[in-house]
Amino acid sequence: MPARPGRRIGLFGGSFDPVHQGHLALAQAAMGQLGLTELRWVVAGQPWQKADRQLAPAADRMAMVEAAIGSAPGQRLERIEVDREGPSYTIDTVRALQAAEPIDTDWWLLIGQDQHANFCSWRDWRELLARVGLAVAARDGVAPQPSGELATVPHRWQVLPMSPHPASATAIRSRLAAGESAQLLAPAWLSPAVADLIGRRGLYHPVPAQPVDRPATPDAGPVTATDRASSGVPQQRP
Repeated sequence: MPARPGRRIGLFGGSFDPVHQGHLALAQAAMGQLGLTELRWVVAGQPWQKADRQLAPAADRMAMVEAAIGSAPGQRLERIEVDREGPSYTIDTVRALQAAEPIDTDWWLLIGQDQHANFCSWRDWRELLARVGLAVAARDGVAPQPSGELATVPHRWQVLPMSPHPASATAIRSRLAAGESAQLLAPAWLSPAVADLIGRRGLYHPVPAQPVDRPATPDAGPVTATDRASSGVPQQRP
């Protein structure tokens, strides 16, 4: 019997804080243009590139990804980085996932243009290039090209032409923090399922100020001159 061709697996990593329609459009483009057998959404636990920002709880971000992809064929949540302690480095994830799959599996990493431009700052980036192909999302109709040191290292890469999408996780968090309903961002920026989950869990919304408990002060009657003197309150001079 002829050997079964290896599977082609795409890895789509991110904080997904929150996952939005732009992410879903990129995932769909990758599935079709790369001919992926499977696309795994790798939710970051503690991304090293965002160590200075507080993320929504990992459990909520994973729930949003699952709500977003629903029953989409070939797409599933990958929680390896959430389960692993410490900062999330892509090379550690790729090593672990590849060790669990047949050696003839073809791996692709989905990244944006900003990540492509800064790829040489990633941990063990040369080894990463030897392990995966890079699928780079084109932005504003401009096809990215390897530059700098990255251009000197032979590697597999492919541009994913895409129509620009206005959704931004930063803008979504800002609008929700200002009190806007997540439902108003669906379906243009958020999938209805994700908007519903955000609303039910109260994610990204402002936290109402809590009243400060102060001890009750008993009514001690009128303050006398003697009281003022003993309490340090200045007395009126004649």
